[in-house]
Amino acid sequence: MKNWRCTKCSYVYKPERGDWIHDIEKGTAFEDLPEDWKCPTCGQPKFLFEEEE
Repeated sequence: MKNWRCTKCSYVYKPERGDWIHDIEKGTAFEDLPEDWKCPTCGQPKFLFEEEE
């Protein structure tokens, strides 16, 4: 699973950590996040994240 970076604040969503703020379990792939999921740091929508290489 790859990490995804917010294009506004540079927060990195790491699937192995999940997102405790939005009750997303560890191991949840970015693609499996709800479509209305937002960056826990700045509120940027999911579609504005970029995949890290």
